[in-house]
Amino acid sequence: MRDDIVIAYIPCPTVEEARGIGHRLVEERLAACASIRAHEAIYRWHGLIETGTEHAILAKTTRAMFPRLRERVLALHSYSLPCILALPVVDGNAAFLDWVAAETGATPA
Repeated sequence: MRDDIVIAYIPCPTVEEARGIGHRLVEERLAACASIRAHEAIYRWHGLIETGTEHAILAKTTRAMFPRLRERVLALHSYSLPCILALPVVDGNAAFLDWVAAETGATPA
């Protein structure tokens, strides 16, 4: 089982921004693929409780590639404080995980 695959969770304010960032991450081989999901967010910002729709990118990548992915997202994202999280993958389809590794330049297991 691979333990080097992570899901990068990156909420964006618009679907257009999420698509643009997702496309760049895949194009630059920082992620093997990027899925986009809309969801409602409730959060505190500058002392106020806010709500709104966000469009989250779920980018499949490797632990080794995540620092470069994070830096690229910071350069492209419109939020002053974007959420960029690496969520570990604890199990999955081994062939898919090998594909993620290969697409991001890692050696398949």
